[in-house]
Amino acid sequence: MSISVNQFNAAGDLTHLVTLEDLPKEQIIHILDTAQQFVSVTDPAREVKKVPLLRGKSVFNLFFENSTRTRTTFEIAAKRLSADVINLDIPTSSTAKGESLLDTIDNLVAMQADIFVVRHSVSKAPIEIAQHVPAHVHVVNAGDGSHQHPTQGLLDMYTMRHFKKDFSGLKVAIVGDIVHSRVAKSNICALRTLGCTDIRAIGPESLLPNDSGMQGVKVFHSIDEGLKGVDVVMTLRIQKERMEAGQVPEGAAFFKQYGLTPERLALAKPDAIVMHPGPMNRGVEIDSAVADGPQSVILNQVTFGIAVRMAVMSIIAGN
Repeated sequence: MSISVNQFNAAGDLTHLVTLEDLPKEQIIHILDTAQQFVSVTDPAREVKKVPLLRGKSVFNLFFENSTRTRTTFEIAAKRLSADVINLDIPTSSTAKGESLLDTIDNLVAMQADIFVVRHSVSKAPIEIAQHVPAHVHVVNAGDGSHQHPTQGLLDMYTMRHFKKDFSGLKVAIVGDIVHSRVAKSNICALRTLGCTDIRAIGPESLLPNDSGMQGVKVFHSIDEGLKGVDVVMTLRIQKERMEAGQVPEGAAFFKQYGLTPERLALAKPDAIVMHPGPMNRGVEIDSAVADGPQSVILNQVTFGIAVRMAVMSIIAGN
């Protein structure tokens, strides 16, 4: 069976979000513009932080991998849209007894699920689910293996647009473990679609992919060379769970070669922003002085993630 899915229905409406590959520019802009409308709902000063767009709908969070930011912000986003939220406890579910993924999905559909938010260690598992569910059920990919993390890519685009406005002249550097990073792949897809022509991948050869997904991306093995004159610096965690031991230098050795320090950040533009999808390993990919410094927008990414995930769920549900 081919693992691909049409994310749009016959009327041309977005009904699933499982990848940013080939997602049209107009659709990305629509999601970002919708998220901007929801930012006011996430304002801490707002007394009632809810809108009724998903009232009566059931959102099932299925996280087969650990998560802090993604799972929590999806739950907050769904509740702020007035949905009923069910967090499936995977270790205590019947999957631990050998039930297949699609049998689990069938049973949850029978419980009147409307939206599945799925994180899975197997690449394209959310796409397989989207192929399988009835037309009235929607699927959002919350990260699948080393494949894609579309809502993270979208919230990163929102963050860049918020602070830098125009993508066409933007210079973006992505540093670290790119080959295993679904975040990097989603960001590269979205940046290209939005017109960014200077995307830089910085890291050791073993952590940089060599495939069509890197088309048009400038590769640097020297972080000092790669950071010169950039507007955005995104550092990535080394994903040890997806690689063989000894594949790359670890800890202090990696930090010495590729860690983002204040001195290295000074090579970028003076108003460059620093991003990280989390979780951060301080002293490995990023210095605390940078992570907590005035150019860091890492916590802004988290806050914007709520609005972006509200936008995605409200759009795929037809609102």
